[in-house]
Amino acid sequence: MADAPIVVKLDNVSFAYAQEPILKDVNLELTGGDMICLVGPNGGGKTTLLRLILGMLKPDRGQIRVLDTTPEVARRQIGYVPQYTHFDLKFPVSVMDVVLMGRLQRGRFGPFARRDRAVARQALPEAGLADLENRPFSALSGGQRQRVLIARALASEPRMLLLDEPTSNVDALAEQKLYELLRELNQRLTIVMVSHDLGVVSQMVDSVVCVHQVVHLHPTSQLTGEIIRNMYGGADVSLIRHDHHCSEEGHHHG
Repeated sequence: MADAPIVVKLDNVSFAYAQEPILKDVNLELTGGDMICLVGPNGGGKTTLLRLILGMLKPDRGQIRVLDTTPEVARRQIGYVPQYTHFDLKFPVSVMDVVLMGRLQRGRFGPFARRDRAVARQALPEAGLADLENRPFSALSGGQRQRVLIARALASEPRMLLLDEPTSNVDALAEQKLYELLRELNQRLTIVMVSHDLGVVSQMVDSVVCVHQVVHLHPTSQLTGEIIRNMYGGADVSLIRHDHHCSEEGHHHG
């Protein structure tokens, strides 16, 4: 949408771990209401980029604005589904218990109020979990657990959803259902996700962000079948049309 607001803006952002460069001179603008996919090789900086947007990391250089404020302030308006969430499956926690954790992101302390439970209960059917409120989390399938984590993020009443490889530990059918869920949620939320399954994701996202130390944003319309086939080949190269590609050296024009 041409008149949609910019919800994430990075200006000349660089970040390093122990002086090892991860992201270099990143300039990026993400538009509200879009569904955006971050792609690139392992270790290329995708998760680091998400954590910078969330304010979990601070850039070594440059500025970041999220939802017209700092990432630290904006974090309460963002639902985050991390790549690895470990629960002790022997711990007797229910689906509702997990979803209620999303209310903690809004700064709640002490017992959950009636509104907290009402919001969490509303998130359950939205994530396709209407009848599983009292089910033990340990009794769920991988796909159902991932939906619970999405419901937990929704319980924070976010304006944006950030997901780090949400389908990495689910089977093909659960993956398809998760993508359908995200498409529905995108009707009201900006969604930014990391995914390696570009063959599926490219059919539903508005833009693709190529991340490999440098970062470039491309409309999905620039993707081709050849690009998708070669994106995670032996060289782990992500091509964008015939005259653009993101390689280990960055972005080039052919």
